[in-house]
Amino acid sequence: MKHLKFFVFLCILSFTVSCGQQNKYIQYKVKKGDTASKIAQNLDMSTRDLIRLNPGMDSLPKANSYIVVPQKKLDLFNEKIRAKRENLSQVAIDSINDLDGLNTELDLTEELRSKYVFYEVKKGDTFYNLGKTFDVTRGELLLLNPELKEGLKLGMMLKIREIPIEVSVDEVFYDDYINRNKDLKVALLLPFRAARYSNDTIRLKEIFANNSTLVNIATDFYLGAEIAVDSLRNKGVKIDFNVFDTGERRTNEINRIIASKNLNNNDVIIGPLYSEEVQTVASSVNIPVIFPVYSKNQSDFNSSNIIKTSPDKNVFREELENYIKENFTGGNIIMVSDGKLEATQAVKNMRYSLQEVDTIEKNIYTLTSSDGYIAKSKFLNVLKPNTKNWIIMATDDMVIVSDVVNSLISLPEETTVKLFTFDKGDVYNNIDNRKLAKVGFTYVSDDFVDENSLASRVFRKQYLNKNNALPSFYATKGFDITYDILIRLASGNDLKSTLNEGMSARVETKFDYRNSKFTSENRGLFIVQYNKDLSLTRLK
Repeated sequence: MKHLKFFVFLCILSFTVSCGQQNKYIQYKVKKGDTASKIAQNLDMSTRDLIRLNPGMDSLPKANSYIVVPQKKLDLFNEKIRAKRENLSQVAIDSINDLDGLNTELDLTEELRSKYVFYEVKKGDTFYNLGKTFDVTRGELLLLNPELKEGLKLGMMLKIREIPIEVSVDEVFYDDYINRNKDLKVALLLPFRAARYSNDTIRLKEIFANNSTLVNIATDFYLGAEIAVDSLRNKGVKIDFNVFDTGERRTNEINRIIASKNLNNNDVIIGPLYSEEVQTVASSVNIPVIFPVYSKNQSDFNSSNIIKTSPDKNVFREELENYIKENFTGGNIIMVSDGKLEATQAVKNMRYSLQEVDTIEKNIYTLTSSDGYIAKSKFLNVLKPNTKNWIIMATDDMVIVSDVVNSLISLPEETTVKLFTFDKGDVYNNIDNRKLAKVGFTYVSDDFVDENSLASRVFRKQYLNKNNALPSFYATKGFDITYDILIRLASGNDLKSTLNEGMSARVETKFDYRNSKFTSENRGLFIVQYNKDLSLTRLK
C-alpha cells in the first residue's frame, strides 16, 4: 500500500471517465420481522417492483439495513400509521394495579401493540430475569410501567420498549440524471508534495515517517476519487480529469498553477485542502470550487462559488437541538459545561432554543465543572427516578467526560439516563465502548457506514480489488465527494441548482445543501446511537 501511495506522487495522470444515473428514491429502514413481500404490501406495490429498485435485496432483508422505496408510497404509509396512533383509545394500562379476571388480550388493541413490545408476567418472573431476557433495566421498565412500583403480579401485561416509527417526510432526494451530450472537465488539487521526494536516494519509510498525516490524507482522498471515476466509467459521460500537486503550504505553488493552467476551462475544481488556498483559487475563477475537508476557518469564506462539503460545528449543535425537540416527551435535560467560553456559549444557545418547547421549558439544568470535575452528588441532586434524564455534554475535556460517564453508569437502578453530545471528538475514543453503550451514548456525526448496504459493499470490493487494501476514512470521503459532484454535473444543469433540488446519500456521507444562503454549505448529518451489544444505530 505504501508503494502504491509513493507511486501516486510520481504519476499525476490525466484520464477520461464516465458516470451514471439512479432513479429518485427515499430510504426506508428495515424493521425486525420485515420481509420483501410485507414491505411491498404495506407500500401498495408488487414485490417484483420493490426488488427491481433494490438489486441484490434478499426476500428476508436484514433488520436496520436501508432499502430504496418510492417516496410517495412511503409518505402515504407513514401518514396512515400516524393517523392510527393519534386515534388510539386511552387504554389505562399504566394505572392498573390488579389484573385478576381482566381479559388483557382484548384490551391490547392492534394499534397499541404496534406502538410497544409487550410481555405477560408469568409465574417465577423477577426483575432480574426480565432484565436478562429483554436487555432492559428495572428503571426502564418502571418508566414505561409505573404500576411496577408495587411489584410484579402474575398476568400483568408489561410494556418492554417502544417501537420507533419510521418517518422520512423531509428527506427529499436528488434525482441522479445524466445528459448524454454533456462532457465534463474536472481539476483535483491536492498537496502530494511530490517535489520533496524527487531525490532517487530517499527511502519510502522516510516519506511516511516524516509527513505521514498529510501524505495519507492526500493520497487516500485521491485513491477514493479514482474509484469514483472508475465507478462512473461505464455510465456514458466523458470526463477529462486532471490532477495537480499543490506542493508545500504557504509557498507560491498554488499561484503558479493558477497562472500557468487555465483553471476556468474546467467545470469544477475539487480542492485544495487548505482554507487559505481555497479562497485564493475561488477568487481567481468563476466556476465552483469544492472544499473537501473541514476547517475552523471555513465560516470566514467570502466567495459565493465555494461549496463546503463539511458542516460547520454550529450545524451539529442545531441538529441535536432539532432531534431533542422532536423526540423529548417529558423528563429532565441536564447540560454539562466545562465553564470555558465556547462551551458556555453553546449551552446558552441550546438552552434558549430548547426552552421554546413546552415539555422542556422548565426542566433544563446546567452543571458546570468545579476544579476540573463534576461530583456525582451534583447529578444525584437533579436526576429523577422513573423518568427520562437526558444528559448533553457540551465539553470535550477528557477528565470531565470520563468523570461524567463513570458517574452515570453507577446510578440507582430506578434512575435511567441517556448521554448526548453534538461534538464527538477523539476524547470518546479513549472511553470504554461498554460504558458508552450502557448510557445509550448518542451523538451527531457527518458520516455513518451501513456495511451491509449495497453501495458500501460495492465500494469496498472495488477499492480492495484496485488497491489491495480496505478504504480509509479519507478514501471514502474522496469517493463520496467526487461521485456526488460529478453525477450532479453530469445532468448538464448548473451545479448550484442541482444542490437545491434535493439531498443525496452516498457510501457514508449525506449531502444536503438546501437552504444555503451565500456559500453552499452541506448540512447533511446523522444522529447515531450506541446499542447495548456495542453496535451502532442510525436514529436520523
